[in-house]
Amino acid sequence: MAIELTLLSRNYCHLCHEMEVALAPLAEEFAATVTVLDVDADPALEARYDELVPVLLHGERALCHYFLDPAKVREYLAGLR
Repeated sequence: MAIELTLLSRNYCHLCHEMEVALAPLAEEFAATVTVLDVDADPALEARYDELVPVLLHGERALCHYFLDPAKVREYLAGLR
């Protein structure tokens, strides 16, 4: 089963860029694909997640926001196997 994660981000957000970089090794470890979406490009996403960005999602489930929690995300992804 392929794991598809979504990172809601902003171009000017340093926390967003830091989460994307920190997520790369976990994505590689679990062969997950990460799609980065600009939350400001979608009014519905902006309305829902505006102050929480960056947000890491698996489907509709928010795994973390502001900062990557590697232990929590690793445990979650391991449970998908």
